This record gives sequence, structure tokens and C-alpha cells, in this order.
Amino acid sequence: MRVLAAYNIKGGTGKTTTAVNLAYLSAYYGARTLVWDLDPQGAATFYFRIPERRGGGKRHIRGKQDLDSLIRGTDFEMLDLLRASFSYRNLDQTLAATKKPLKRFAQLIQPLASDYDCLIFDCPPGINLVSESIFFASDALLVPTIPTTLSLRCLDLLIEHLERNGPRSLRVFPFFSMVDSRKSLHKNICAAPPVKGARFLKTRIPYASVVEQMGVQRAPLPVFAARTPIDYAYHALWNEIETELDSPARGTGLTPATQRLALEIR
Repeated sequence: MRVLAAYNIKGGTGKTTTAVNLAYLSAYYGARTLVWDLDPQGAATFYFRIPERRGGGKRHIRGKQDLDSLIRGTDFEMLDLLRASFSYRNLDQTLAATKKPLKRFAQLIQPLASDYDCLIFDCPPGINLVSESIFFASDALLVPTIPTTLSLRCLDLLIEHLERNGPRSLRVFPFFSMVDSRKSLHKNICAAPPVKGARFLKTRIPYASVVEQMGVQRAPLPVFAARTPIDYAYHALWNEIETELDSPARGTGLTPATQRLALEIR
């Protein structure tokens, strides 16, 4: 099972848009896919037309409720959702009360490896105990980055943190999102990203007003905006990510993080 996290320290960069559209494409191309909506705002849950849970976040993080009972099917074949809860606003405190909190998410998702080919976390912004536990559970971070100074600064902070404290197996895939070709700053930054230690994916997601229609249509972009430039961009992005992730560990059924965890449990 591949485990990906749509993540950025900064808010408003397109994490949920990334998670929803790439999860749809993962399922579209034949992979059994699960989205875990970890944002208390529940935008991914809303887009997939599934009611948000009321409470319950503490129970399954502490292991008192199986994740299977919380998973719901979406309107799309092979695509399921572990829906958000507003109680996730206190998830950092809940996680801190568990044993080995940095390994908690890896433990939680390990039983799902036989049911899904791909799991995508939709993460809230910021960096805390929850995000660090996600780092240790994931194969790769998908980091949508707006080509602006503040977004690049946050990417720098993320890379510096991971170099000091992150798992060595974690890969980081930043890519430019909300690119407005009319802006000289966007064009200049995309041409020569001033970030040390980060190799941007080649695919760029353009700024498009149709993205706002996801909240109206409550569906991924390929469903209602097929054959548009941004639809083609997300297809290209997913294909590029799949190529980058191709590795010997791909077919084992466990991420490197859960492989290490399994050895420790034994």
C-alpha cells in the first residue's frame, strides 16, 4: 500500500484539492484508494458528499474503535473515505496521550494494507505531533507550493525540519500550484525555484477559477471539468508521482515505515 500525504506547513496552498483530485485519479486508474480526511474543517469529506462525523476522533486514535467501522464509500468506484471530525482540532493532545505517538498513524493504517493499494492523508496546515506522526507513516509528502516568497519559505522550513528530525525513508515531492502565468513573480520563481534541497516535480497546476466549483459540484475536477487545462494538469501530476514512486518496496503491501514497525512489533 502506498501512503501519501497532501501536506504543507502553510494553509491555502491547495492540499485538499490535491488530495481529492489525486485520490480520484488513483481510483480511476484502478487502485483501491482511501482518503483519510484529517482536517477538522472537513473539506474533503464535504466534496465527497459524506456527512462529517460528530466526535469520535479520540476513540480510534487511542485504538478503542476500528478504522474499518469509520470508512465510507464514495460515489466513485474503488474510492473510499475515512471522514473528518471536528474533534480533530484536539488531535494533537489525543496523540500525545498515546504510547509512541510518532508511530501511531503507522500502527493505525497497518491493518488496511490488504484492503487498499493507496492511502492519501489530507492534512491540516502547521507542524505538530500529528504531522510528525504522518511523516513516519508515509512514503511521500505531496507539497503543493504557490510560487510566492512566503510559500517557498515554508517549504524551506519543512525541508530543514525533515533533515533534522524526519524519517530517512520519507520522500518529499513539492510541486507548484495555483500558478498564474500572468504574474512575473510566478513565472520567475517557477523558472528557477530558490529552494535548497528540494527538487520540484515538473508538473505545474495552473490557477483556475473552476477549482472553486468543486464546492458547488461537490465532486473532483475530472468529473465535471474533464478535458480542461487543469484536468490535464492533475492527470500529468498523478502520472509523474507514480513514476517517481516506482521502487522495489512498491509491491510489499507495507510502506517502509510500517515495514520497520512490523519488525519492531515482532
